[in-house]
Amino acid sequence: MMSRRRFLKNMLLSLGLLFGGVVSLFEFLKGGRFLASSGAETPSGTDGSSGAADGPPQTPADHAAQVPDEADAEPLFSFFLLSDLHISVDESSMSEKLKWALGDITEFESKVEAIVLGGDLTDFGRESDYRLLKSILDGYRLPPLYGNMGNHDYYDIWLNDKGEFSTETMPNGKTDAASRKRFQDFIGYKDKPYHEVWINGVHLIMVSQEAYVQERPEVGEGAWYSDEQLAWLEKQMAAHKDGRPAFVFIHQPLPERGADGRTHQLIRAKEFRAILEPYRNVFVLSGHTHRDFRWTSNFTPGETFHWFHNSSVGRCRGLSDSSRKAQGLYVQVYKTKVLVRGREFSDRSWIDSAHWEIPLA
Repeated sequence: MMSRRRFLKNMLLSLGLLFGGVVSLFEFLKGGRFLASSGAETPSGTDGSSGAADGPPQTPADHAAQVPDEADAEPLFSFFLLSDLHISVDESSMSEKLKWALGDITEFESKVEAIVLGGDLTDFGRESDYRLLKSILDGYRLPPLYGNMGNHDYYDIWLNDKGEFSTETMPNGKTDAASRKRFQDFIGYKDKPYHEVWINGVHLIMVSQEAYVQERPEVGEGAWYSDEQLAWLEKQMAAHKDGRPAFVFIHQPLPERGADGRTHQLIRAKEFRAILEPYRNVFVLSGHTHRDFRWTSNFTPGETFHWFHNSSVGRCRGLSDSSRKAQGLYVQVYKTKVLVRGREFSDRSWIDSAHWEIPLA
């Protein structure tokens, strides 16, 4: 005779199998790619992105219901993305906020195997700004550092010989080429301001703005990528036919789909999207907009890749006072998924509305 305990156990197992079948059928009928996010509807972005709701559905992240998979017991690779530091010898608050972030990272609860600096490392791209940034970084034991350029890293051309902002005399005897060289010397890139590296089977691709208004007045604050860099990106992506994750770092965001960008956007956007389109498990991480994770949806649906907008370490912008905020993204890559989480460095806390779990296809 079956015991009462065994009867209850079998009944619960049957109900579990039935529920699992219903969920699988529902997912099959929807035929979508599932992304766990904050659950908030994505508005149209101020950065020119459409924020269209016709992309992969977003569902609330259910932290309590997550059951660890043996394959995902430990991440393959974990890193932080710190965007828009805006380090300046003229503004000490930027340095203070970076120290909040680095202090948190060096005492972090989980592995941090790399840090990517996502553009606008400095406010003006001066030699003195890079020296200050280096002195701050040297005060901490940090994992390998990578980065890409933002528009502010070219701003030295706006400063005259007195260090004053002067649009009338721009470029004030300066050049975009000199700005690129200062960045490359700081970050350790030899020939170009863009770079790629594989770590634990995960590909990091740092795409950099290659020109500013001294060389190309028409770009404004937009991100210009040369034919050479786009061909290089296409070559890097060819290694991902097997579906291994690729993380592509840009500074300025993309415009709406089907269009090329303008000032404050990625200019050759149609070509950029076309290069990424054939591949699955591609993650694009942008900066520039400084969007506070607590007040905006920093995931943009409707792309062939997963696009996340980072906030800012130096100048986080939201609906409330942001002077005491410094935010960044923590990314963990597992065998079957990627976990992306927003971090508030001022009080070393997680931001619940910035939590996304992306299954790998």
